[in-house]
Amino acid sequence: IKIAMINIHKELKNQNLKTKMLIQVHDELVFDVPNDEIELVSKMVKEKMESVMSLRVPLTVKIKIGKNWAEVS
Repeated sequence: IKIAMINIHKELKNQNLKTKMLIQVHDELVFDVPNDEIELVSKMVKEKMESVMSLRVPLTVKIKIGKNWAEVS
């Protein structure tokens, strides 16, 4: 998760996105994403997290979107 966080942070900066990575909760990452970046950031985060490391068991990522923590937990 730490490597994925670093890769995601770099990509957010490289693309000059307004999205902010707020917190890590166990194996989850929480972001503040402007509406116009949701689709782009969702795809990028999923790709970065799933491809961070090659394992025998594939890493799968679920993206949830909501206005607050209660909507996505």
